[in-house]
Amino acid sequence: MTDKIILASKSGVRKKILENNDIVCEVIPANIDEDQVKEALLTEKASPSIISKNLAELKANKISQKKLDHLVLGADSVIDLNGELISKPKSRGEALDILKKLNGKKHQLISSVCISKNGSMIWHYTEDSNLTMKELNLDEIKSYLSKIKDKELYAYGVYQIEADGRSLFSKIEGDENTIMGLPVKKIMEYLNTLK
Repeated sequence: MTDKIILASKSGVRKKILENNDIVCEVIPANIDEDQVKEALLTEKASPSIISKNLAELKANKISQKKLDHLVLGADSVIDLNGELISKPKSRGEALDILKKLNGKKHQLISSVCISKNGSMIWHYTEDSNLTMKELNLDEIKSYLSKIKDKELYAYGVYQIEADGRSLFSKIEGDENTIMGLPVKKIMEYLNTLK
């Protein structure tokens, strides 16, 4: 498959997943204010999966309004800890607080994708993965965080499953690509229906 799509995300991991599956993509980040959207949706009591889906759709629609007749892929992932939405950290202190909150607990990672054309969503899919974090002491958490570069921490969140993040978990249930932010099998299935 050599479909060309536009990826409305600056995520290097998502781009790599597409390329590893022979999906040619051009990257045009949507640059939306995710925090503002999340706050508005939380005020409306939206669930984490609705928030994830809406953010993916917003990103895809924004770029597809500018790039007419192109398929634009938007994606978003959020953490749901017993109904509480956990976002990417904005500081190392916040990252530490998030890991302390997840410590020893099971949470859901929700990954949503949306494909838009001419400013409207034409397909979307959301998949949940369950991750159970090991019970770690504070020194172990701090040691793990010290290995993550700032750029990665703020771009991808508190754990990168494709790197050292795997060591944080006692149990991982779900597709690895989905956990990294892109349920690529479902995207490929959809793209194949367009041929």
